[in-house]
Amino acid sequence: MSALDPITLGVVQSGLQQVCNEMDLAFVRSAFSPVISEGLDRSDGIYAREDGKLIAQGELGLPVFVGTMQFSTEHLIATQPQVREGDIFAVNDPYLGGTHLMDVRFALPFFYKGAHFAWLSNTGHWPDTGGMVPGGFSARATEVVQEGLRFPPVKLYKEGTIDEEILSIILSNIRVPEQRIGDIEAQSAALLVGARRMTALLDKYGQPLVEDVIREMRQRAARQMRAKIETIPDGSYRGLATVDSDGVVNEPLTIDMRIRVDGSELHFDMARSSPPCAGPMNSVAATTKSSIYLAIRHIFPDVPINAGMFEPLHIAEPRGTFLHAEYPRPVSGCAAEVSQRIAEAVFDALAQAIPDRLFAAPAGTSGNFAVGGADPARGRDFVMYLFTGGGYGGSPSGDGLTNGCSTIGISKSQPIEVMEQKYPVLFQEYSLHEGSGGAGRWRGGFGVTYACTLRRGAASASMVMDHGRAGPNGALGGAPGGVNTVDVIRADGSRYKPPHLSKDQEIPLRPGDTVRVSTPGGGGYGDAFAREPAAVASDVMRGYYTAEEAEQRFGVVLAGEPLQVDEAATAARRRAGPCGKGS
Repeated sequence: MSALDPITLGVVQSGLQQVCNEMDLAFVRSAFSPVISEGLDRSDGIYAREDGKLIAQGELGLPVFVGTMQFSTEHLIATQPQVREGDIFAVNDPYLGGTHLMDVRFALPFFYKGAHFAWLSNTGHWPDTGGMVPGGFSARATEVVQEGLRFPPVKLYKEGTIDEEILSIILSNIRVPEQRIGDIEAQSAALLVGARRMTALLDKYGQPLVEDVIREMRQRAARQMRAKIETIPDGSYRGLATVDSDGVVNEPLTIDMRIRVDGSELHFDMARSSPPCAGPMNSVAATTKSSIYLAIRHIFPDVPINAGMFEPLHIAEPRGTFLHAEYPRPVSGCAAEVSQRIAEAVFDALAQAIPDRLFAAPAGTSGNFAVGGADPARGRDFVMYLFTGGGYGGSPSGDGLTNGCSTIGISKSQPIEVMEQKYPVLFQEYSLHEGSGGAGRWRGGFGVTYACTLRRGAASASMVMDHGRAGPNGALGGAPGGVNTVDVIRADGSRYKPPHLSKDQEIPLRPGDTVRVSTPGGGGYGDAFAREPAAVASDVMRGYYTAEEAEQRFGVVLAGEPLQVDEAATAARRRAGPCGKGS
């Protein structure tokens, strides 16, 4: 291979990225489900023909899908040796390189001039794939068959024509099938857009040059990642994170992350984590590994995303733990919840080694909430799936972001106006979760609070969330963020709280019943008593904290109208320390 000049490398690399971006946009613009069209819960990428390794991913895609699509493509290559132009495979089996059943992956073998050149793949979150509860997030499932329809790689499109028999099997086992047809067409259309753009790219630059660029991209990403790792002091570091419960047994699960830094290599060991659990918070191997990839991506965001980035990361299979689920363990919470706890454990461990580049824990939950039932006004069933943002952790560069997207991607809450148009619900509140930002020199960002009321018909609510038992960790002495809360307020004024705090299913709803959810805030970074009193006063003026919380958490005493810092009282309070007993 002749040496590639930097301009050519950059242009072709950007061209591959643009192919993925256009697939993302085509998927979003044509999907029927708000979770995809508005929430952006999907991803598209290009994968190598020979080994399924990642070549490029769309900038608008969820990072957690990067690894899982790579693993599922590897499985396709091993099990589907005969492919033809126009074939599209569909798979949602979590144990074959996936996440949970609602994340459905499509893969198209891309042909150029009659020869198989690469794989184009995407993942879309389907709001329902059948199972015990609408939306698929069954908090009390004890085996995967209770969570929905599970299918191995099947050739849904054969040489460009959909297989009506396979389609009928899928649609016969899910709720609201007419919506799924639209999502299926959107998902396959995105791959066809990618195929056209890849053809144009190869026509313009030639296959040999594009292949040279792909090889060089992978090698450079590996070198860049190794250079980043070399800046971390050698040694062993331990990080911990907990899951509230598995939804069945009301006890926390522990992720015990051991990271060994050895020159330019990182070694991850989770063998001391909790054993497999009864409920749906088990994580399949592909999701566990992809969670570590995305955590490292958060720490070193300037390393390009392709298979080379993963080469210096060595992950021991955590067999015998809930982070290595095998059939028939239920797994609906793995991608949206456990993945974020795994990332938190990585952050917690490496904060000891590179505190100037780390941050306190973010909200760390997708807040999965589903309502399903019958809408009498429209004469049809519905499934509404909603996820929400939360606070980011404070960092050396400042306070955490409020209402940021989850750790695993760029997904955003669907607009409540869209939800109210499509479903028989009314949002009574959508506001900041005041007081939820963890105290610190740099405080955490705030979560959100929303209250959703059923307007008509009969329905049931289910949720798989987390951080209801303990808030996201602070860093370097910072306090944890506020916890996730769920409160069901009946039309008659009575109330119900889930016994597992953040997980429940099939809560019956009647018109006028309201579900009120508050998402976690981010952890604080550094000593809260080192925060500038003026910054605390500003937070109180904005309603982020009460004056009492300001004194208790930050040692800042406020008085008068408008509120002013009582400097003498503040100095005395800070000398006394957080417990009033002297520091």
